[in-house]
Amino acid sequence: MVDVPNQAGLGIGLIVIGTLLFIPGAGVSTSGPILASLVAASVLLTIGTYLFGTSEPGRSV
Repeated sequence: MVDVPNQAGLGIGLIVIGTLLFIPGAGVSTSGPILASLVAASVLLTIGTYLFGTSEPGRSV
């Protein structure tokens, strides 16, 4: 099994959830709740990428 630190695991989870939230926005008609899910997806992807990128000691990637 691969040893994944907690911060990296949380980052990967947020990246996956953020990616799944982008799926409703792929439709032709977009409404208010769908646009709100796109904003939430962007925030989750940003936080997840930051957590995953800074999970190891030393210089960030």
